[in-house]
Amino acid sequence: MPTIILDPGHGGKDIGAAGNGLIEKKLALEFALNVELFLKKKRIPVYLTRKTDVFVSLDERTREANRIKGDLFVSFHHNAGGGTGFESYIYPGLKETITGEIQKRMHTDIMSFLKVKDRGRKEADFAVLRQTKMPAILLENLFLDSVDDASLLKKANFVDEMCHIVAESIADIAVHL
Repeated sequence: MPTIILDPGHGGKDIGAAGNGLIEKKLALEFALNVELFLKKKRIPVYLTRKTDVFVSLDERTREANRIKGDLFVSFHHNAGGGTGFESYIYPGLKETITGEIQKRMHTDIMSFLKVKDRGRKEADFAVLRQTKMPAILLENLFLDSVDDASLLKKANFVDEMCHIVAESIADIAVHL
């Protein structure tokens, strides 16, 4: 069975985005821990780059993921900056690879649940996407500074359902890794 690396973005001194009473580092950790629980129920090996509110550098996150030879790296984030909706990222030039197929599948699965703006499947030169030696995707799960998005993220049942969708998507993908 493949090993899944879950990467809750930010942490410790790096709070990430904030808005409407929400802080990215806390919410990203909550998402990753919830997804971990769902995956463990399916007996899928999971490793988290952090399990508490500590700072772990981008280099440390990717070095450890590569050291344990993870099969899929999923980084959890939340946006800010005046927008709304969901978007996913992979490293540039990988749309026609297994990484691109994983992004397409996960993005579609998540958007089938979300009733928010689809900001699209994107590419970016983010360190966690560039430095990992396995397929890697970064999820921007709604905007903390959007009143509508934040109201969803404040609902425990919404977060639980979304994490379940993400975990199911990962589990379905893991079968093919």
